[in-house]
Amino acid sequence: MTPLEGFLVALAGMVAGGMNAVVGSGTLVTFPVLLAIGYPPVVANISNGLGLVPGSVSGAYGYRRELAGQGRRVVRLAAVTGVGAVGGALLLLELPADAFEAVVPALIALALVLVLLQPWLSRRLTERSVRHEHGGVVLGLGVLGVGVYGGYFGASQGVLNLALMGIMLDEDLHRLNAAKNVLTATANLVSGVVFVFVAEVAWPVVALLALGSVVGGQLGARLGRRLRPGWLRGLIVAVGLVAMVQLLIS
Repeated sequence: MTPLEGFLVALAGMVAGGMNAVVGSGTLVTFPVLLAIGYPPVVANISNGLGLVPGSVSGAYGYRRELAGQGRRVVRLAAVTGVGAVGGALLLLELPADAFEAVVPALIALALVLVLLQPWLSRRLTERSVRHEHGGVVLGLGVLGVGVYGGYFGASQGVLNLALMGIMLDEDLHRLNAAKNVLTATANLVSGVVFVFVAEVAWPVVALLALGSVVGGQLGARLGRRLRPGWLRGLIVAVGLVAMVQLLIS
C-alpha cells in the first residue's frame, strides 16, 4: 500500500465513520476503496469491519446523552446482535458470496419502506398496545437477523436496525440512532474477533480505517444530533437508496 493509498483509506474511514454515526452504510464507501487498491473481497470485508469498530464506538460516545436511560435495553439488544454476528461471520466463511449478497438490496428496500411508514405504523401499534418498552420478541428476532447480516457484510445494517426499533419502540429517533451505533459496533467487533482467529486480516488497513473513523464518528455525531427527526429520516432514506442502487449495479 502506497502513502497515497493509505491516505485514501484513512479518508474513506473518516467519511464512513461520519456516515455510520448519523445514518449507516459507511461500508459502501470504504469497501470499494479497498477493492480498488487491490485487496481481495473477503480480506477487504473482514478488515473493513474491524477497522470501523472504533468509529462506531466514537459515534456512540458522541451520542452518549441520548443513550442515558437505555442501558438495559441496549445491553439486551447488543447481546442478541452479537449472537447473530457470530452466525453471519461463519456464513461468510462457509457460503459462496452470491448466496447471501443476492438478498441485500431487497433487505435495504424493506428497511427504507419501514422507515418511511414508521410514524404511521408506530401509531397503529400504539393503538393496539403492540409496542413494548423493550420491543418484545419481534424486535429481538429482527435484531438477531440484522446481526447475522452485519456479521456477513454489514452495509446498511444501521438502516435496518433503525427501521425495526423505530416501529417497535416508543422512542425519539435520535435516541434510537444512539442505540443503533452500539449495535453496529457490536456486530463488527464480534464478527471481527471470529475472523481474527480463522481468516486473513490486513492490519495496516484496520489501523488506518480506525484512525479515520474515530474522527468521522465524532464529527458525524455532532451533525446528527442537530438534525430534526424528519430530516434525519429523509437522510436515512436517501443514503439507503444510494446503497441499494450501488449494490444492484455492482
